[in-house]
Amino acid sequence: MSEPTQKYSITMPRDIAEAARARSGPSGLSAYVAAAVARQIERDNLNEIIAVAEAEHGPITDEEVQQRRDLLRRTRDEQHAPSAGAA
Repeated sequence: MSEPTQKYSITMPRDIAEAARARSGPSGLSAYVAAAVARQIERDNLNEIIAVAEAEHGPITDEEVQQRRDLLRRTRDEQHAPSAGAA
């Protein structure tokens, strides 16, 4: 079952609203904006988690970030590689 909805009035620059409307597709502008806001909330939550972790353990270095990116890339590549036994 979908979440209950409520109508809101928001103000945004016309060029952004028009670009969003053009990209919103069949789901419509409201769904497009709701998805964008949900992604921003996820980012805000992640930034809060990072801030707490860095306050407790110190800042994350660029090298550590690159190591994690490399690990994620290798893992993704392994998951998408054809298996040796596939026909």
